Amino acid sequence: MSNALCFVLMPFGIKSTQQGTRVDFDAVYQQLIKPAIEDAGMQPIRADEEKYGGVIDKAMYERLLLCDYAVADLTTANANVFYELGIRHAHRRASTTLLFAQKSDDTSCANLPFDVNSLRALPYQLDNHGKPLNPTKNKATLTQQLQHCRAQANEDVKDSPLFQLLQDYPDIQHRKTDVFREQARYSESLKEQFAQARAVSNKGQAAEQLKQLQHTFSNLAEVEPGVLIDLMLSYRAVEAWDCMINLIEHLPELLAQTVMVQEQYGFALNRDGNSDKAERVLKAVIKRYGPSSETFGILGRVYKDRWQAARSAGEDVQAKRFLTKAINSYLDGFNSDWRDAYPGVNAVTLMEAMDPPDPRRDQLLPVVRYAVERKIESGSGDFWDHMTLAELAVIGSDPDAAQAHLDDAISCDYENWNPKSTAKNFDIIYQKRHAQGQQVGWLKELVEQLKALDV
Repeated sequence: MSNALCFVLMPFGIKSTQQGTRVDFDAVYQQLIKPAIEDAGMQPIRADEEKYGGVIDKAMYERLLLCDYAVADLTTANANVFYELGIRHAHRRASTTLLFAQKSDDTSCANLPFDVNSLRALPYQLDNHGKPLNPTKNKATLTQQLQHCRAQANEDVKDSPLFQLLQDYPDIQHRKTDVFREQARYSESLKEQFAQARAVSNKGQAAEQLKQLQHTFSNLAEVEPGVLIDLMLSYRAVEAWDCMINLIEHLPELLAQTVMVQEQYGFALNRDGNSDKAERVLKAVIKRYGPSSETFGILGRVYKDRWQAARSAGEDVQAKRFLTKAINSYLDGFNSDWRDAYPGVNAVTLMEAMDPPDPRRDQLLPVVRYAVERKIESGSGDFWDHMTLAELAVIGSDPDAAQAHLDDAISCDYENWNPKSTAKNFDIIYQKRHAQGQQVGWLKELVEQLKALDV
C-alpha cells in the first residue's frame, strides 16, 4: 500500500491576519508543512495542487472525509478552514493536527475563536516577510506529531471534541454498509439502475447488467464515491465476487483505502476462495485502524470457512485450530462494540460446535440477546437482528420462537446471500445435535426454509 494521505486545510497565497500581519501561506506550505508530511511517510494533498474531474467542493469533501490524516493552519481564523475543520472533527475521531503562526517575538498572529482556542495546536514563527522563520525546526516538530498520530492509530485516542464529548459516537460499525443506500445522495437515475440490476433473478445476468453500467464510467476517478460504493455493494448483493474484487482494486486510492472498502475487499476475497489474502487484508485493517466489530466479524467468517473446509477434509487438528481462531475473532469483535450482536451470536453458535461446548457460551448468550433486543426496540432492527434472535432461539431449543423470529427477519429487506449465511449457522447446530441423537427435525426444516430463499 502506498503512503497514507494527508489533507492540508489552509489559505493560499499571501493573506493578512486580523492584527494586520501578512502571511505567505504558499511559503509556509512549501517550506514547512509539505516536507514535514513527506518526512512522516505521508503524501500531502492541498486543493490547489490537483486537477479535479468534477465539482471542486465535492472533491474537497471527499478528502476531508476519506484522508487518513489532516493538517489545519488556523493562523488567519479563515472561515473556510474552520468550516472544513468542523466537518473533519465530526467524521474523524483523531488524526487531525492543528498549527498556527507566531511573530518572531512569540506573540500569536492568530486570534482564535473561543470554541477552538482550547484545542492543542503547534506554533511556528514568521519572519518579517511572513515566511517561516525556522522551517527546519518547525518541520521536525510537525513531522514528530504526525508520526505520533500514526503510532496511535490503533489506540482509542480522540482529538475531535465531538468524539471526546459524545459517548458511542458514531453508530454501530456493521450498519455503515447496511444503511449506505439510504443515506448516500447521488444520481437517482443510477441508483434506480443499480436497484433494477439487483432485482434480476438470475445472478449471472444481474452481474452482467452491473458490469455494463460500470463500463459507462470512462474514468473511475471522476465518479462520485457514492456511486462507486453502491456499485460495489450491488456486486455483493448478486454474489459477483470477482467483479466486486476487480472494482475495488481499480477504485481511486483515496476511496480504496477506507475502512469500509477494505473490509468489503476482505469479505469478497474470502467468498471468492482466496481466504489467505482476505486474512492479510483484514489484519492490515485492524493494525492500521484498530479493532471493530465489523472487521473482526468478517475475519471470524474467514476462519469459520476454513474450519468447515478442514472438517470436511477430515483434518481434525487443523479444524480445531481454525474453530478456536474463529471463536476468538468473533469475541474480539463483540468485545469491541457490545451493541453489535452479529459477532456475538456467531461466537455463541461456534461455541456450541465445540466438543464439549465452550462453557463461555452460557455467559455470552444473555448479553448477545440483550444487545439485539435493545436495538430492535429502538426501531432500527434489520434482517440480521431478527435472525440473531432466531439463532438464539435455535440454540435454546425453542422451535416456535425460532420460526417467529425467522418470519420477522425475512419480512425485512435482505440480500440473496443473507439467508444462506444464516442457514450455515443453523446447520452447524443441527449437525452437532443430530449426531448426539437429539430430535431436531424442526431445525432441519428451518435450514431448508432458509436455503429456499436463495434465488
